[in-house]
Amino acid sequence: MAQVYLGLGSNIERERYITAGLDALAQRFGELQVSPVYDSAAVGFEGQPFLNLVLALNTDLPLGELARTLRHIEIEHGRPPNAPRFSPRQLDIDILTYDDQVGMIEGVELPRGEILENAFVLRPLADLAPAGVHPVAKCTYRELWADYDQSSQEIVAVAFSWRGRTL
Repeated sequence: MAQVYLGLGSNIERERYITAGLDALAQRFGELQVSPVYDSAAVGFEGQPFLNLVLALNTDLPLGELARTLRHIEIEHGRPPNAPRFSPRQLDIDILTYDDQVGMIEGVELPRGEILENAFVLRPLADLAPAGVHPVAKCTYRELWADYDQSSQEIVAVAFSWRGRTL
């Protein structure tokens, strides 16, 4: 079984689609470990703010099949198949890490570069897996967050309930 970290985001009917995405992922993969949820500005385009979080799951799916499964979940929840990268979206699911694999594998960049670039990815990852080690930087996510220029992107923790628990 591979341990996988995923980033989830939405800026269209945010609460609805984050909940729907978590439900679909839990139905497909079982128990999820889920970070707190953050509100952040759109990055790379003008748009409504996003809700973002990170989750961990274990899967026996090979990486390419996992990527196709996640894409199918996005499309099932309203994301147009040909949506531009920098555009509003109902549901965005990104593979951040797949075990400790590194490189472009089956069309997936591992680890995802946004881990080191964006507060809305790094902060919830550091919350969820503070002692986890970035497979390239060889630092923990807690250390990476401590060293990150936290004034560069404003993110705000928000109360979010899913399946009777506050994330």
